[in-house]
Amino acid sequence: MDWTGATDVLRWLRESDPAKVRSLLEEADAVRRREVGDEVHLRGLVEVSNRCVRDCAYCGIAVSHRDLVRYRMTAEEVLACARMAARLGFGTVVLQGGEDYGLTREWVAGVVRAIRQETPLAITLSLGERPDEDLIAWREAGADRYLLRFETTDQDLYRQIHPPLPGETRDRFQILARLRELDYEVGSGIMVGIPGQTWETLARDLWRFREMDLDMIGIGPFIPHPETPLGRPGVPDAGPDQVPANEDTVLRCVALARLLRPDANIPSTTALATINRERGREHGLQCGANVVMPNLTPQRYRVLYEIYPAKASADEPPERTAEAVTRRVLALGRTIARGPGPRRGRGR
Repeated sequence: MDWTGATDVLRWLRESDPAKVRSLLEEADAVRRREVGDEVHLRGLVEVSNRCVRDCAYCGIAVSHRDLVRYRMTAEEVLACARMAARLGFGTVVLQGGEDYGLTREWVAGVVRAIRQETPLAITLSLGERPDEDLIAWREAGADRYLLRFETTDQDLYRQIHPPLPGETRDRFQILARLRELDYEVGSGIMVGIPGQTWETLARDLWRFREMDLDMIGIGPFIPHPETPLGRPGVPDAGPDQVPANEDTVLRCVALARLLRPDANIPSTTALATINRERGREHGLQCGANVVMPNLTPQRYRVLYEIYPAKASADEPPERTAEAVTRRVLALGRTIARGPGPRRGRGR
């Protein structure tokens, strides 16, 4: 498929012919098979802290959510989860948390070093917009990857959902560029269906993937927590041009991301599995995705990491979640990858 600009992406986003949409999804699956193969990479997610200094207008762990019980895992608890990931045959552990400065530079670096010493896992961090000194120290300690979604290219819309902190000078695109300079494998992504997001905006978001040197692209539906400003009734949207936060649109975006960046690693996200518990994860894998991130967070913490309500697998023990994901992947005729996986694509 030839691409000349975001207008090509917009045409596919607005396509109403079911047969043409089906051909788009099938082509994305074929490109996925050709470029990254039939292996699915399992990356164990550990939600290390639900404390956050940010007040994002949709997020259930925002600082203004006063009634939430807060936690921060100990280093030994995180290391136990990493050992579990290795025991289950995963190639990567993903340490995710709110932007919590109680997770100090030294603490995170120590955990990264311990995981590196005890396991063969690749280590991914997703800890928000941290200072340069933190990012440098964590890379030197052995972290391989960093995930930071830019959510939307519309800066006015971004400021509405993600208010800046006092004195903040860098935007997420600058941080993503800096991560590349530090030789991290870099992941980013978007939300689909943010109130005020138009089809033109979404097309530009997807086109940005083509322009960026990303190793991983994450796409999920906008699911606000009901106790946040964007989770309450009557939120203004873009009217007739508002992008819906539904499965059809997310799957189109996953497929388009695969076609725009054929060699990227693309997860079938938990959020997608949340809006379609029966087959959402499978549908993502059939439309271009090649990564799944089973949640290995201990249950007592997992229920408190409520970015949005009713997350898929939130009430399952970690081992059962991993077993279910593996079973679903194999049922699709795909295989489970071994090892941390290439930087991008196959053989890279």
